[in-house]
Amino acid sequence: MLVRREHSQFEIQQKLQQKDFEHADIQKAIALLIEQGYQSDTRFAEAFIRMRYNQGKGPIKISLELKQRGVEQFDLSVYEWRDRAKQVLEKKFGSEAPKDYKEKAKRQRFLQSRGFDFEQIRYAV
Repeated sequence: MLVRREHSQFEIQQKLQQKDFEHADIQKAIALLIEQGYQSDTRFAEAFIRMRYNQGKGPIKISLELKQRGVEQFDLSVYEWRDRAKQVLEKKFGSEAPKDYKEKAKRQRFLQSRGFDFEQIRYAV
């Protein structure tokens, strides 16, 4: 599994449980992977954040997805989220300002669905 992409400990545990491995064996295997440097939740989080950032996702959505994958500690402060929100908005709608309130609301909903917070959305719109 780890040859193709990084996985969190939680993901590895779930996949091995689906294949009916014993809980004790799963814990030993994960501990060995960590000890040998093949698995790292920190490395997984960095790769995951970079991937989602490049896809145009915001920090709220990314942090939620990481927590669903069992990763609680990660650093989102490395990225400039306001500029990314503006880039994502321009890619979707172009650089022209919204014509009316309805259009502005549509753009705000779009960025909100991507996981950007209100301050980042306000800056971008």
